[in-house]
Amino acid sequence: MKQQVVEVLKGVVDLPIDNMTQLLETPPTREQGDVAFPCFQLAKVYRQAPPKIAEDIVSKLDATHLEKNGIKEVVQAGPYVNFFFDRQAYTAKVINTRIDQQLEEVKVGKDKSIVVEYSAPNIAKHFKLYHIRSTMIGQALANVYGALGYQVERINHVGDWGTQFGKLIAAYVKWGNEEKVKADPITELVALYVKFHEEAENDSSLEDEGRAWFKKLEDGDEQAVRLWKWFGEESLKEFNKIYDLLGVEFDHVLGESFYSNKMDDVLAELKEKDLLEESEGALVVSLDEQNIPPCIIQKRDGTSIYATRDIAAALYRGKKFNPEKMLYVVDQRQALHFQQVFSVVEKMGYEFGQSCEHLPFGIMKIEGEVGSTRKGKGVLLDEVLNAAIDKAKYIVEEKNPSLENKDEVAEAIGVGAIVFNDLKHHRTHEIDFKWDEAFNFEGKTGPYVQYTHARMRSLLRRAGSDTFESTPHAVYQSDLAWDIIFAIEQYPQVLVETTKKNDPSQVAKYLLDICQLFNRYYANERFFVEDEAEQQAKLTLAYKAAEILEHGLSMLTIKAPHQI
Repeated sequence: MKQQVVEVLKGVVDLPIDNMTQLLETPPTREQGDVAFPCFQLAKVYRQAPPKIAEDIVSKLDATHLEKNGIKEVVQAGPYVNFFFDRQAYTAKVINTRIDQQLEEVKVGKDKSIVVEYSAPNIAKHFKLYHIRSTMIGQALANVYGALGYQVERINHVGDWGTQFGKLIAAYVKWGNEEKVKADPITELVALYVKFHEEAENDSSLEDEGRAWFKKLEDGDEQAVRLWKWFGEESLKEFNKIYDLLGVEFDHVLGESFYSNKMDDVLAELKEKDLLEESEGALVVSLDEQNIPPCIIQKRDGTSIYATRDIAAALYRGKKFNPEKMLYVVDQRQALHFQQVFSVVEKMGYEFGQSCEHLPFGIMKIEGEVGSTRKGKGVLLDEVLNAAIDKAKYIVEEKNPSLENKDEVAEAIGVGAIVFNDLKHHRTHEIDFKWDEAFNFEGKTGPYVQYTHARMRSLLRRAGSDTFESTPHAVYQSDLAWDIIFAIEQYPQVLVETTKKNDPSQVAKYLLDICQLFNRYYANERFFVEDEAEQQAKLTLAYKAAEILEHGLSMLTIKAPHQI
């Protein structure tokens, strides 16, 4: 709709098309129109009051041009120009357009690539509940960018390098038991890591031992490398079980260690470009011009730091994928780190440093507290997912005991409840995970969307068909039906807005809106009536809405069972 409004405005409004598109609004009520153009920004250009500008615009619009673009009426409302679309003509277009055809019109990523880094757990540590934020925000964004035509490179930048692994190796050498590690690898490794820090509080020499073991690892010491590889293999097995449950996929699982043989080149290039300075024995890149602290490249003991590895990763990705953007879905506490890394890449002369973007997200608390691996705290994600699945099994059994694939449906609902509970919040908001809220299967939740979708599919099964097509009908002229059609038409733009803001909550909130609109319609209308054309029209509306819900849930990596 907005594209068609811009089409009729561009001949009479002295603004670039992109500016006009961004200004267009959806009026608060349908009585005020379908699309509104505010004239406030034109006041300086035309040196007139916005209401007078709106009046002039309406007088200049050509009736034939309006009709050609499906617009039935245009009215001035104070400083706004409000557009009313021809419902019958517009409905005909919407109900006969498939989702893939809708999206084809907004393939903004055609012939472009994008890198999305997300999840990035540390090996030898449990996958905690708060890890779901980066994992599912990143996966959802990768899905949406892919739907808009981008070649998406999904990267899991696993934390498998750094001084902490020297500490873990030191702990294992001192107190480790091979049989215990084999029996329950991550639990035992976490226990060793926690013990190391507890002991180090009374014996500071342990910190030196940890740093020494990491230096050995960087130098290729046989024992250090063997233990490190073992820890990593066992960790990835556990991570993959959770990724399979969540439906998360990656194109590249490249740990920090992947860049260990590339860091010398980074160091050499920084020296060659005269960007390195010595500071208290360490090598740094000054970022005074950015008014931020210097970026440490090499510590005084000669070991690298994770900033060095992130610089190497950025150079590798920029050269290999030539992306339009490189997105880093990492919590907001790393904002300064990424500001330093991207600034160094730019100082090295790489233009793609400007395409690097940190997507911060609010931290997740659990009943008001933030977990810490050092102290052994934090709720495990697999425990939460399994608890949600068990809860869903009970509900499914109660509602539909004869359902054939109950376990599969319960898994979809339970996992969907946890994922939607996270993604419905704006990316930057802090989340306080509360058990009761997460398992509340009513209201603004994933199960509510899944149940609404299943209700739509139930109507179609009762009618004896999986798909429906309809010609324009008086049914679509009602305000309730028009609201649904209007919302369906907005779906591609919702995905575009999601990428502009890099915020999957745009999709989640849209799906909730569709559900609320349809449930209101369902409560006020009989779908199975004597008039066959009327019934067909109503079922077509249910079919179109169901397709949108299923596609939208897939963007959030949530399944949409057809029966619950």
